[in-house]
Amino acid sequence: MNAVDERERRWRLVLGREAQCSGGVGAAGLSAADQGMDGALEALYDRSGSGRNGGGQRSAGLGGSAPRVARWLGDIREYFPSSVVQVMQKDAMARLGLHQLLLEPEMMEAVEPDVHLVGTLLSLNRVMPDEARESARAVVRRVVDDLERRVAQRTRSLVQGAIDRSARTHRPRRAADIDWNATIRRNLAHYLPEHNTIVPQTLVGYGRRSRGVQKDVVLAIDQSGSMASSVVYASVFGAVLASMKTLRTSLVVFDTAVVDLTEQLTDPVEVLFGTQLGGGTHINKAIAYCQGLITKPNDSVFVLISDLYEGGVRAEMLRRVAAMQAAGVQVVVLLALSDEGAPFYDRQNASALAEMGVPAFACTPDAFPELMAAAIQGQPLTSWVEKHQDA
Repeated sequence: MNAVDERERRWRLVLGREAQCSGGVGAAGLSAADQGMDGALEALYDRSGSGRNGGGQRSAGLGGSAPRVARWLGDIREYFPSSVVQVMQKDAMARLGLHQLLLEPEMMEAVEPDVHLVGTLLSLNRVMPDEARESARAVVRRVVDDLERRVAQRTRSLVQGAIDRSARTHRPRRAADIDWNATIRRNLAHYLPEHNTIVPQTLVGYGRRSRGVQKDVVLAIDQSGSMASSVVYASVFGAVLASMKTLRTSLVVFDTAVVDLTEQLTDPVEVLFGTQLGGGTHINKAIAYCQGLITKPNDSVFVLISDLYEGGVRAEMLRRVAAMQAAGVQVVVLLALSDEGAPFYDRQNASALAEMGVPAFACTPDAFPELMAAAIQGQPLTSWVEKHQDA
């Protein structure tokens, strides 16, 4: 197929049947595979007044039949790469109202699992019939296991390294253990101008500790509907952190109520099914509960994951964050823990936190292990944010 034919083929698939009226490639000019692809696109996007080409009557569709939707899901997995399949599934949820059809067990076996689908299933958890719940759990398990495989090793490596290096010693055993920046600052008084050098009287090094709990981590996750992807990722990271003996990890989810899911952290699927996406948001109440979990402020990291739309007492929320920070807690505020782009959030509350020296920012799952390592070492998060924004 030459370049012109390939271009016409692509436009035909983009524009749909109406492309035939303009003298383009008709259905007869498409291969069997292309016709199958065209049918799958038509079923989703060619609707009256809203087709791919902006008009025309919808000549195919998914209707209200779960078996038909299941076949369509199988078709798109055959014709399109996984990344495109996920986009089409998300569009089908929004355009064709497939949320209810996901309650059918046969649907669970046909979908391409991803974080967005897990969020949809969790939002339906309370109304899902028993016969569909086990199938839904299997789908969630597949996504969670895949995420955990991807993030566990790097997270443990970076965080454990940060814990080991967060301790300080004046007798570093190896040159690699010397913190040269801290050593230079400590010995500025011993600068010899004639030699243009510093003669260190005191070395500052990284300690090596591996036994017992070294740091406390408290994750507080906003479970309002807009935070679905963040809930999924945070639950997986929470389970990974909880598996580390040098950390004491707590996980709390909240809307207008606060639920402590720490006991379920050995299984992130149980954590996810313990959430209830949707509802209001009382951040102040959640922070108040988390303050009670922090017993060693100087060795604690508090991570709040929320869009900051507070339905409770805003002034009290800000006072609590300031009190935690003043006590020595490293406070991290994430507007989203996902890879979905710029999040929606309360800019007034984010600005107020920034003025207190607590930057509020979004973080991708890939960057989260490095962020936690920086927080555990007590690094200024403003610098960390600027570094990653520049990158």
